[in-house]
Amino acid sequence: MEKAAPAVFNELRRNVAGIDLAGRADHYVCGPRRDDGGYDIEAFGTTTPELYRMLEWLQERKVESVALESTSVYWIPVVDLLEAAGIETVLVDPREVRMVPGRKSDVKDCQWLQKLHSCGLLHGAFRPPEAVAAVRTILREKDTLVAMRVQAIQQMQKSLDQMNIRVHHAVSDIDGKTGTAIIKAIVEGERDPVKLAALRDSRCKKSEKEIADHLTGTWREEHLFTLSQAFKTLQFLDERIAAYEVKASQMFAALAATTDKSETPPPATEGDKKLTAKERANAEEKAILERFMGIDLTTIPGIGYGTARIIISEIGTKFDSFPDEHHFVSYIGLAPSLGKSAGKNVKQKKFCKNTSRVGAVLRMGATSLLHSDTELGAYMRSVARHTDKKTAVKATARRMAQMIYRGVVYGQEYIRLVRQP
Repeated sequence: MEKAAPAVFNELRRNVAGIDLAGRADHYVCGPRRDDGGYDIEAFGTTTPELYRMLEWLQERKVESVALESTSVYWIPVVDLLEAAGIETVLVDPREVRMVPGRKSDVKDCQWLQKLHSCGLLHGAFRPPEAVAAVRTILREKDTLVAMRVQAIQQMQKSLDQMNIRVHHAVSDIDGKTGTAIIKAIVEGERDPVKLAALRDSRCKKSEKEIADHLTGTWREEHLFTLSQAFKTLQFLDERIAAYEVKASQMFAALAATTDKSETPPPATEGDKKLTAKERANAEEKAILERFMGIDLTTIPGIGYGTARIIISEIGTKFDSFPDEHHFVSYIGLAPSLGKSAGKNVKQKKFCKNTSRVGAVLRMGATSLLHSDTELGAYMRSVARHTDKKTAVKATARRMAQMIYRGVVYGQEYIRLVRQP
């Protein structure tokens, strides 16, 4: 029996390189192959002078394009430096790059990246424009603070429960107006349940007597200390979140000022209804987002003001990287996970979990449409009857993504269909 011939990779680009990044160790770079077919490999440190030495090394070898893995945030300084020097960078998802069998090392990684890149087998990840990516960074950090805020509230509730102070039973939201006033008074030293109950807002459904019963408990020093620290953390996080909100609004306004689209439409006033300061600020920024995007995403059912901000900050306004709506839907992780077997569609297990924030917020928005009277709500209920709720949520989110793509690329505004009586 003849032995099978080894697989041969056809080299399409010669002047390319592969970089294996490291957080503390050295960056290993594999340059274009030598005339004798050998590998040209060099190690560089992670400091800024070393990165400039790496750039000079690549320029000496006339490297046109570099492939590297998107490892944590270590790739950012390297990519910024290479792109500023005019060298193309291909940022690859580490989960999609499979190492050759054998002993794994940093040297073999950079060799493998360079070989795949020279054969045209690597596809770079989508990256929005620099100005949009800056807003994305601000909103992502703000979401991190929001998650920390939830932990602080949970710690406050735990401390109150350990003292049998049922603030979350007395009011619907412990970080609302009444709940915050009560907890602040407790932190400042008030222990009388009647005086604490007197801080209730006039809109509370429960009487002062009912609230006072829930605020009678044991006052242990260790739990009071933990409560006070968590409350201070909550106040600190609220200040930071507000600062991030202001910064994001300023950056969105700066982006809208540079667009060549129509003038900013006047913010909606909802008839003669008097808007609060927060509602007016949201309406004004919503108008800015509409000017920057070209369409009002919030007209699509399930997409609110916060969802529209995330979509714009993650994708931007240019969908040139997506040839059609199917590519866009696949990128954000909403494409059906189907494969072909014996001519039939079968579910295919995904080895790489999609972590797109756009897909996540669209799923969340689709969940709220289950009982809505919109056509998307009817579509979701129809799919749920034939499959299950999880599949219906994904299918509805996919349809929402298609509406977004058609609106941005083709200018097709959403028109709500009304059932005739």
